[in-house]
Amino acid sequence: MTTSIPGRAGAHRGYRFDVFLGDDLLGWLVLALGGAMAVGHVLALVRPPGTKHDEADLDRAPVVRSIVFAVVGTVLAVWALASLVSG
Repeated sequence: MTTSIPGRAGAHRGYRFDVFLGDDLLGWLVLALGGAMAVGHVLALVRPPGTKHDEADLDRAPVVRSIVFAVVGTVLAVWALASLVSG
């Protein structure tokens, strides 16, 4: 996909450039970050770390905060997916 931006140096001469992931870059980034946020917090609740840790570390993730962040990540991912599919 090639795009020219008005007002950009050389745009009046017919220069064109490719935009990484097209014009939907923000939608792809929100989808990736929202999905990672949701999956990471759900996995922190389902499978807490089994390795040794320091006394300052928590034994398990805070449940309410992890659930809230997982829901927020899911909403972001669904919203971004709907925006990418409809646009």
